[in-house]
Order: sequence, then structure tokens, then C-alpha cells
Amino acid sequence: MRKGIILCLSLFTLSLSAQDNIQWRGTDRTGIYKETGLLTSWPESGPALLWHYDGLGEGHSSVAIDSDKIYLTGMADDGKGSVYVFDLNGKLLNKKEYGLDWNDNYKGPRGTVTVDEGKIYLISGVGDMYCFDQNSLQVIWKKNILTDYASSNITWGINEAPLIVGEKIIATPGGKKHNIVALNKNTGALIWSTPGEGDLSAYCSPLYVGDQQVPQIVTMTADHIIGVNVATGEKLWSHENKNRHSVHANTPVYANDRILCTSGYGRGSTMLRLTNGGRNVEQVWFSAEPDNRIGAMVKVGDYAYGSGDSNRNWFCVDWKTGEIKWREKGFAMGNIISNDGMLYCYTDRGDMILAKATPEKFDVVSRYTITLGTEQHWAHPVIYKGVLYVRHGNALMAYNISAPKG
Repeated sequence: MRKGIILCLSLFTLSLSAQDNIQWRGTDRTGIYKETGLLTSWPESGPALLWHYDGLGEGHSSVAIDSDKIYLTGMADDGKGSVYVFDLNGKLLNKKEYGLDWNDNYKGPRGTVTVDEGKIYLISGVGDMYCFDQNSLQVIWKKNILTDYASSNITWGINEAPLIVGEKIIATPGGKKHNIVALNKNTGALIWSTPGEGDLSAYCSPLYVGDQQVPQIVTMTADHIIGVNVATGEKLWSHENKNRHSVHANTPVYANDRILCTSGYGRGSTMLRLTNGGRNVEQVWFSAEPDNRIGAMVKVGDYAYGSGDSNRNWFCVDWKTGEIKWREKGFAMGNIISNDGMLYCYTDRGDMILAKATPEKFDVVSRYTITLGTEQHWAHPVIYKGVLYVRHGNALMAYNISAPKG
């Protein structure tokens, strides 16, 4: 069911960018977008709403975009999930029901889909991994990473955006023997598996680090941060990283040999440095205060930004030292992305905040409230060709954040 609030798109000039394929947290999982020509402030009521779609059902997954098509998942009342495909005007092009998804607590699909070379990859909350044809949405292959690899589900359901590296698709079943696996992305056949530390999965979508002598997968499992050789599956290193609920939902942030891992429930942030060509790590600093639960952090310049969990502050942290540059109360915790020196913060109370990325203060420029949609404000926003995409439960909204030309 589509509601057309389509404003005169013929008058809307898209700001082109180098972003061709948007997956979880952008093109490279950093949460940093690469648009130009965007508004540096918004009207009091927020940027213009171009269109919205109100029929997604339940879910918390974010938008993926490839070849100017939008991909998203949702779950109907019968507990069955579907993949939705839209054009950039909000027209529903295709929909494919794929089967049961997470229907226990905080219902609906969790992990964002990954689109790669004509295929769509999805891991459901019950551990089903699908490979769909991008055009027809027909299933090419399917397996369950929990039953196939002798693991069990976790408290709030598997939450992982599949990572593609070359011909491999990476997932974290969390089994004692098959802890992290690499499958052939075209067939689903097992290429390698590693026992890792034997932890359960921890809601973390893994990261590829390709600039070391040993290119590797970095992720967080229930009690550890871990690095795995992407070619062989060999465990290279691990670092203990515990909290009381074994939830580590934020993809690590990587730059120049350093890995920032942030977890909620009082855990905080750990900065590691890769050494010996990526074969080992050492801890650089630890801070208990920036303990984001599911909203991630972004690195802008020499600083990292994000919100806390137990303290409800928003933070700026010195990337090199862990020093807290500022902390700000008065805003609910939430998730964060960045573009061209600006922070886009989506709180779990439904406020969308635009702020300047500066170590001096939480420099809020604009703020408005998301009024459409249902349930939790947990899906991460996406920026693509001058449009801000926000998913709130059963609703997807598209806002014009492109600055007028001339």
C-alpha cells in the first residue's frame, strides 16, 4: 500500500555521487557517505518529504540500494518475511515472500540485505541465509546457518548483514566448530570455517580489512573481538570483550591499523592496533563511557562520534587517545551516520538531528521528529543521491536533503 506524497520530482535535481552500491552502513560499512551539494541546515519541520510507503510490516533492517533500486525487508502478521524492491520515486517494483522470520521479541527482519553482482543476500532472524536473483527475486540457494553449522539462535534473533569478499560470503553461525564461515556466494558451498573462540554470534555484521599483509575479517562474537584470515579462515588473533548480555551489535570501525569496537550494556569502547602485518593486536585505549548499544559510531577526521547506552550521553572521542572531548545530555540515544563533515543522528525517540562534526561541542544545526511508522526507531538511515532514507517499522520515508542549485 503506497501513499504518494511525491512532490514534483521533475524539479528535484539529484546530487550525483560515487555511491553506486549502498549496503549496511554505506559502501564500506563505515557509516560515512560521500554525497556533495547537500543542505547544511533544514527547515524547522524538517526537509521536504518526497514520498513514503506504509506497508512494510514489522522489522528493523535498513535500506540497501543498487542500480537506483531500493531493497528492504519486512514481516507480515503471519510471521513471514518479504523482500521489497522500489524505484527512487517510491514505486513498488517487486515483492518476494521468503518464509518465516523472527517472531518472538522485537519482531521482524533484522539484518540489512547485501546486493552483489546480480544477486541479493539475506540472513533472517531465524538463521536462514538466502541468495535471490536480483531481478526476479527467485531463490538461487538457501541454507540455515544455525542447523547446518551446529549452533543455536541468540536471545533477540540472528542479526547480520552478509559480507561479500570476492567469491566469498561471510557469516557468523556461532557454532563451536563452525564459528565463522565463508561460503561460495554463487552456490552456498562451504569454503572454510573457523572455530574462532567458540562464542555464540553477537548481532555483529563483520568488517573486511584489506590493507594488511594478511587481509582479514574482523567481527565481535559473544565474548571476543576476533580477526580471521579471509583466504583460509585461520584465526589470527582475539581480544576478550564481554558485557552482561553478550550483545555486540556494532560493526567495528577501522582506519590506519586501528580498530574501534563499541558495545552497550556498560561495556564501552576498545581501540586495538593491528601489528605484525595484521597477525596480532594490542590494546591502545579503553573507555567505559561511549558504550553505544546498536547505533554505531563514525570516524570523522581524528575523532569518533556516537551516543552512549547506560549514560544516554552523545560523545566525541579522540580517535588516537580515547579522551572524551565532549559529552552532551538532553537527547535520546540513537544511531549515527555522517556526510561531508555533518552528523546525522537518529534517536530512538524518533528525532532526526543534523549537527556539525566538531570536537568543540555537540553543535546541533537542525532537528525534526519522525512521525510516520511504527514501533522502535532502530533502522539506520541512508543517504543516496540527495535523499535521506529513514525506515521506522512499517514505513519507509524519503526526504529531499539536496541543496537548491544556483
